[in-house]
Amino acid sequence: MKKIKYDKETDILIIEFSDKPIEYAEEEGPIIIHFAKDGEPVLLEIQGGKEFILNTFTSMIDDKEVVFS
Repeated sequence: MKKIKYDKETDILIIEFSDKPIEYAEEEGPIIIHFAKDGEPVLLEIQGGKEFILNTFTSMIDDKEVVFS
């Protein structure tokens, strides 16, 4: 994994997997996955990052499935 960044002002969590150029993106709700030309994921962008992280950690502690909507 290359980088993990959180922008407090926009509440976006960004996880960078690769330095490859981004060719296209797919959006599913608050999650946007950016892909290289070969289909490899390059960047994961999670809008509402704070809620996502809190829900993830809470779910891990409670041993429950993570659901983000």
